[in-house]
Amino acid sequence: MKKIDHIAIAVKNLNQSQDLFSKILNKDPDKTEEIKEQDVRVCFYKLNNVKIELVESINKKSVISKFIEKRGEGLHHISFEVNDIENEKRRLIDLGFEILETSSKGANKTKVCFINPKQTNGVLIEMNEINS
Repeated sequence: MKKIDHIAIAVKNLNQSQDLFSKILNKDPDKTEEIKEQDVRVCFYKLNNVKIELVESINKKSVISKFIEKRGEGLHHISFEVNDIENEKRRLIDLGFEILETSSKGANKTKVCFINPKQTNGVLIEMNEINS
């Protein structure tokens, strides 16, 4: 794993959360995007080399909607950039980790997958291969 790419926060209302975080961070979001494959709308704030991602569900049956229903708004995942997601998945599976969502597309058309949070102290960890 190369570095922390972003920290994601699940929110009920992206517009209201953008207003809040824009005040806190003293800047507008750098990008807003809808990811249909995951039934979410997201926005990113870039702060030096790390991004903050706000994630809103656009479907009551989505993973984010279920997360908020169960746990409320808050930290959803930490994303790590990797060079080769397939190699990282194999490496982690060989170490006994369960990989979730093995073929998802993330924001900016990146390839993403997640490690089961039951194996990572309750923290959902995303691996994120950036397309060059």
